[in-house]
Amino acid sequence: MKKLLILGAGTAGTMVANRLNRMLDMDEWQITLVDQDPVHYYQPGFLFIPFGVYSKKDVIKPKRNFIPPQIKLIQSEIEIIEPEHNRVRLTGGLYLDYDYLIIATGADIHPEETPGLAEHEWNQSIFTFYSFEGSVELWKKLQTWEGGRMVVNVVENPIKCPVAPLEFLMLADWFFHERGIRDRVELVYATPLPGAFTKPMASKMLGELLVQKGIHVEPEFYIERADPDEKKIVSYDEREVPFDLLVTIPLNKGAEVVGKSGLGDELNYSPVNKYTFLSDKFDNIFVLGDASNAPASKAGSVTHYAIDLFGENFIRYTSGQKLVENFDGHANCFLESGFGKGLLIDFNYTQEPLPGRYPLPGVGPFTLLEESEANHWGKLMFRWMYWNILLKGQELPFPPTMTMAGKWKA
Repeated sequence: MKKLLILGAGTAGTMVANRLNRMLDMDEWQITLVDQDPVHYYQPGFLFIPFGVYSKKDVIKPKRNFIPPQIKLIQSEIEIIEPEHNRVRLTGGLYLDYDYLIIATGADIHPEETPGLAEHEWNQSIFTFYSFEGSVELWKKLQTWEGGRMVVNVVENPIKCPVAPLEFLMLADWFFHERGIRDRVELVYATPLPGAFTKPMASKMLGELLVQKGIHVEPEFYIERADPDEKKIVSYDEREVPFDLLVTIPLNKGAEVVGKSGLGDELNYSPVNKYTFLSDKFDNIFVLGDASNAPASKAGSVTHYAIDLFGENFIRYTSGQKLVENFDGHANCFLESGFGKGLLIDFNYTQEPLPGRYPLPGVGPFTLLEESEANHWGKLMFRWMYWNILLKGQELPFPPTMTMAGKWKA
């Protein structure tokens, strides 16, 4: 019997476990899934908690609920991966051997790596919404905050959900308008990017939208340190941005076990073939989701599209055939823009976001690079799809690779 070991039962690990459980002959395969945390978090929902749109119960469910009984789920920390011996050692000394390994250990935030960030002002005047606990603490703060200078700062890219900082700013604009204190709030976006976003056309459009909403962008701001007493962040070129309330997107890194096992880069992301997710170092290891260094967005849609293609590729490969380099970096992301509207962007490794209609050419119902109420409802609908369709590894009636149908050059 062939042994498949999956490390991590987050979005990527759970999706691929469910997909392969249906596709593989389970009389010939044994699938084991390892994760230390019994709770599954709907991470896109963290964005909404500070503004009271979602509550705690909307974003957490037991992981066991989404794992089929044929798959063995072990709740444990992972001590070390030993790829030369095709085995993994868990905390407590238990060894698990494998024929094939899928690393899906995700990424996490590390505010402690930026001087001054995670000190005595953490959850006092410095917050994050990139964790469940952080989003809840920020919700508590915003209930009584009476205004001032709110700065949203991205420490360094890549980050999970690259559009989330922009969404937070636009939702904050809406939220403070609703509370009647928008005239007492200054919103600032300090980003290491040269503009609002990575892709030129989307960056221009989103940058104009931020200007319309009275949100100032401080570009190419590479934070060197935070000064929690002076209430300011300082860049490497000594620019200073003062704040009354700092919302940070801390340094994102892959799992420590990936790095200490010799499978990661300087940020513990594992180098892979960006079209197949096969490890650069070992021919029986794949890395899915946020754990890899593939230059695709670290977002749930990317994971879903990748796994749509990965299942058949994995079966082909484990049957002795060559992998097909078929993943194109496809991502589409809804962006909340406040006041019951949203945007949608659709792009891949080579094609930047374009205007148009999605998924039906000329019909939609979603608009690309354009605000609409339909996009807002699409964003909210995604939570139901995540829990009930995507996490269970089921397919959607949309192509996993990007299509130019319904798009036009601006």
